This record gives sequence, C-alpha cells and structure tokens, in this order.
Amino acid sequence: MSTKKAILSDFKRAYFIGIGGIGMSALAKYFKQLNWNVAGYDKTASLLTKDLESLGIEIHYEDDISLIPLSFLSKENSLIVYTPAVPSDHSELIFFKTNGFHIAKRSEVLGLISNVSKTIAIAGTHGKTTTSSMMSWILAQSELGCDAFLGGIAVNFNSNLVLHKIKTEYTVVEADEFDRSFLQLHPYSAIITSVDPDHLDIYENNEEFVQGFRDFASLVNPQGWLITREGLPIVSNQKRYTYAVDSNSADYSAFNLKFYDGFFQMDVRTPFGMLLNVKLGIPGIHNAENALACIAMAHTLGIDEQTIRAGLESFLGVKRRFEYIVRTDDFVYIDDYAHHPTELKALIDSVKLLYPDKKITGVFQPHLFSRTKDFFDGFVEELSRLDELLLMPIYPARELPIPGVTSDALLQKVKNTQKHLLNHEQVINFFSQYKPELLLTIGAGNIDLIIDNLRQKWL
Repeated sequence: MSTKKAILSDFKRAYFIGIGGIGMSALAKYFKQLNWNVAGYDKTASLLTKDLESLGIEIHYEDDISLIPLSFLSKENSLIVYTPAVPSDHSELIFFKTNGFHIAKRSEVLGLISNVSKTIAIAGTHGKTTTSSMMSWILAQSELGCDAFLGGIAVNFNSNLVLHKIKTEYTVVEADEFDRSFLQLHPYSAIITSVDPDHLDIYENNEEFVQGFRDFASLVNPQGWLITREGLPIVSNQKRYTYAVDSNSADYSAFNLKFYDGFFQMDVRTPFGMLLNVKLGIPGIHNAENALACIAMAHTLGIDEQTIRAGLESFLGVKRRFEYIVRTDDFVYIDDYAHHPTELKALIDSVKLLYPDKKITGVFQPHLFSRTKDFFDGFVEELSRLDELLLMPIYPARELPIPGVTSDALLQKVKNTQKHLLNHEQVINFFSQYKPELLLTIGAGNIDLIIDNLRQKWL
C-alpha cells in the first residue's frame, strides 16, 4: 500500500523511529489523542521523550528489534513513521521494510493530515517556528481556532502540538524544507519567510534550493493565499501579499519600530489602512517581520483587528527563540536556536538594539559540518560582531566529520580579541569565575544541556 493512497483511518497504531524529535513527538501526541496505540524508539532520553512517556507512550533507547512491543509486530493497522535523520542501516527500520509494513516519513504523515483540513503552512529557512506559533496563537484567540504541529515548544501552549477544544477546519503546520519534506503537504494558504540557502547536503546548489520553495508555493490552493517576504525570488500564480519592514512597496510594511514601556511597538501599513502602535509580546526586528506575515494571513482569514492586536501582544514566543533565561538589572541571559549566519545576524542586531551599551558574550555551538563549511565566511563575519566569543566543537547530528572543517579553524578566522574554544564542561567552569553583562547561548545542537547550569549561577 503506497503512502499517497493511504488514509489515516487505515491505521490504529503508530510506531515512531526517532520519536524524540520535535516534529515526531508532536505527531506521537496527536495520535495518542486519537486513542491510537503509540510507541517508539529514540537514541537518547530527553525532556520530549519524558513528556511522551508521561502520556503512556512506551519508548526504548536501544536499536533492538526485540524491544519493539508485540502489538507492533503485526502489519495490520500499523503505521511506521521515521525521519530522514534515521540512518539507512538502522535495524528496526530494516526490519519493518523487509517485512512489508506500511512505512512513511514524518512529512508524508503530515501530508495525510493536511489533506483533510484547511492547512496554513509556514515555510522558510528562518522564522518558521516562531511565525507558525504566532499564527497559531492568533487563530486560537479567534472564533476560527486551529490545530497546529509546531517545530518548537510554544510558550503560550507549552507544547509543540495544539488541539483546539472543538473541531476546527484549520491546521497550522511548520513546513520543513529539509529533504524536500514540505512538498508532501497540501496547503490551503502558506507563508514563506525566507529562502536563504541551507541544507546544501540535500540540495545540489543555491538555485535548486530556491526551486524547492517555488515548487512548494505552487502547491497552495487557488482559493487560498500566498504570503511572502518582499524580494523573495518566488514566482507564483496564487493570490499573494508581500511584507517587509521599512518598505514603501510591500503590501504590508512596518515603520517606527521602537522599544517602549516594555514592548516592541510598530506602525503597520496594510492594504486596508494603518494599524498604529501595534505591540509585540516578543522583541526583535525579525519578529516584527514575522508579525507582519501573521497580520497579512489573519486578514485573508477575516480575523478582526482587535483579535490580531491582542494575539500579537500576548504572544510569548517559542522556547530557545530569543528566550530570556535570566533578566535582571545587572545581568541578561538570552538563549537562541540560531544556527545559520542570517539567524545570527538577526539575533545580534536585535540584542544590540535592545542593549546598546552592554558587552555581549556569546557561546556558540556550530551545527553540522556541512553547514559550517558551506557558510564558513558568514559565520566568521557574524561571530566577529560579538564582544567575546566562546566557541564549542561542531555538533555533528547525522553527519561524519569533513577534513579541515572544525571549530578551531573557525576560531582562527574570527576577529574577536577575546575568544576561546571550550567544551560543555569548560563553558560552565568559565562562568564560575566570570560573570558577563549580557550572555547569549546560541545553536541548534545540544548546547541547551548547559542552560540550567548557567541559570543557577545567576538566580
């Protein structure tokens, strides 16, 4: 049975290989809510797997066929879900393939779900998690409501899965470009925040990467809308709005950005008039752009101005996206998931705008050898803007080392006068002797393991 012909009612149980991933865990919780039998494997225990286990989901942490629950050894009504990050020689994956089970990538399963609702898909190299969480929060405050599958833990929901209290026709989905996953979706409407090249281990070159987003845009339902940041090389026949900060030509534009009375504020010009003094619950120039995209999408859905304003002002962000860990008069600690030079630039620009007189100490863990190689000069340029840099070894994730691509090579090129190459333990020890004015921990690997240790030092 092929995935394209399958429907969710074909199944009653789901087994996840890589269940602890942020996207996989949302699907696991979703199927558990449908009263399916759910279980899975992951390489290591985490806060996400502990959360799943608290819901009664059985998880094991060894690649061992004998640990698969007996009920999942039957092909009937069993859906096996995996991510592209799982190696092809994984013994459990091989077992299910060899024995003719119905196997689907996470993106294919999201495609099945998006095919039976009005899916609002949020795509882009940067900003898609925050934008999808923000859009979900605005919808949740409206009469429309929504379900949502998010790529991070939204603070307002304290979850990466949102299920509306009553049935809703809208589903917000974070559309991931990795492995061309977003091409499995069936979007009613979509937002594209950015197409800065990434994942060049998957896409052959920059043009092919951009073409992936063009292909995604072509999937938008003719009755829906495509919302894109102004200037993106996306050609589409869909109904379309553009947005940008300080633009005279975008359909939606923000002006007069300022930090006032504890809130980021902006004036917004729309095709329907001006919105003055719009308050944002989270800071950052990049988040002003994310908010513009959500305002445009909300207008296409008929959501009223009061609900939009209230949703933006009360939105608390996503964990590890410009997340304040400590904020006192004499010390600020911000944690951020940034792992691409463009994201680093947005983070550092925003920090410098908010705290122009503070010395910025950044701890950065590069993510993937291939990304470090592909954007080496960009990383050098942005990391050099920090007043002090603590650089950690590259987090490999699914990759093998690339000769000559190391954090030490990166450290030699950055222009900071204060720079250090340290591992997890050494970073913690470093701050036992030194207290910075403003601390950033940055990266998409396992740098989050040191957050609690650092937090305790300044509480």
